[in-house]
Amino acid sequence: MPTTERAQWRWSFRNRSDESLDRPVSPVFTSRFDAESWLGEHWRGLVSDHVARAQLLEGETKVGSPVELRAA
Repeated sequence: MPTTERAQWRWSFRNRSDESLDRPVSPVFTSRFDAESWLGEHWRGLVSDHVARAQLLEGETKVGSPVELRAA
């Protein structure tokens, strides 16, 4: 029986200088909805970790436009 590989969704993060950040690390999600919900719940903590932009990835493919994060 063939195995079906599930899509893996995650976020990549960049700082204000548009440099890629290796910390914090995004969890891996099995659905886009879960990934987007997680970002909505954790964006304040990401901002305090100097994240300025989050890009959603499906595997290694960018999905949609980057999300700008800034303190409210």
